[in-house]
Amino acid sequence: MLPFGEEAARRIQAVYATPDVVRQRERVLALLRPLPGEDVLDVGSGPGYLVRSIAEAVGAEGSVRGVDPSTAMNAVAAEHGADLPWVGIDEGGAEALPYADGSFDAVVSTQVYEYVADVAGALREVHRVLRPGGRVVVLDTDWDSVVWHAADRDLHRRVMTAWDDHLVDPYLPRVLPGLLERAGFDVAERVLVPLFNPVLAEDTYSAHTMVTIAEYVTGRHGLTAEDAARWTDDLRSRGTDYLFSVNRYCFVATARSEG
Repeated sequence: MLPFGEEAARRIQAVYATPDVVRQRERVLALLRPLPGEDVLDVGSGPGYLVRSIAEAVGAEGSVRGVDPSTAMNAVAAEHGADLPWVGIDEGGAEALPYADGSFDAVVSTQVYEYVADVAGALREVHRVLRPGGRVVVLDTDWDSVVWHAADRDLHRRVMTAWDDHLVDPYLPRVLPGLLERAGFDVAERVLVPLFNPVLAEDTYSAHTMVTIAEYVTGRHGLTAEDAARWTDDLRSRGTDYLFSVNRYCFVATARSEG
């Protein structure tokens, strides 16, 4: 899996600041619908951009907690929310949330559960910390949905197969609705959130991600640094024929009362 140290934190911060991910964050926030005075948890809060947006929506009468296992990510997130005293950042994992039962009105998690070994258990944890009738918004990527215009299709397939190793489940959205239902939720909305780059520009999700992929796959599945460089050079040479898209899937669900 990907490391989440200081260098990764800086890289992810740059990716999350791209217009592509800003639009995704706005969509997730609209689906979460945070209200003034609510208590909200962001599971896998990363650099804290979404935490801050939620905090601005709930105001000082509410509260927002972000939880993430990465010390480096939490340092960045804490900086983003330093001027908002109703924001707190905690270290912890999705499978054992460090909060009491019924602590939150809403929980959100974006691009997290595909990294988690026990997703069923993690979703039961979300149900535990939610108040009866509380809501959860979950977004993850199906990496089988990638369309990327590469001339060397064989090399591209090898690279993307190796990239799958960075996740526990690169196709998690296919089973998320069932996992949510079995964890005690009623799924209310299923929303497609595509990332689409019809041109290559440096301030895009795909431009940042191809660098991360190239570094990750080097030395895996027989791929060399030269292979990775050929792959990125191929993509960058598409010119006006450059095209990238990937689908992310967002699920909105409500916690059923136990018993």
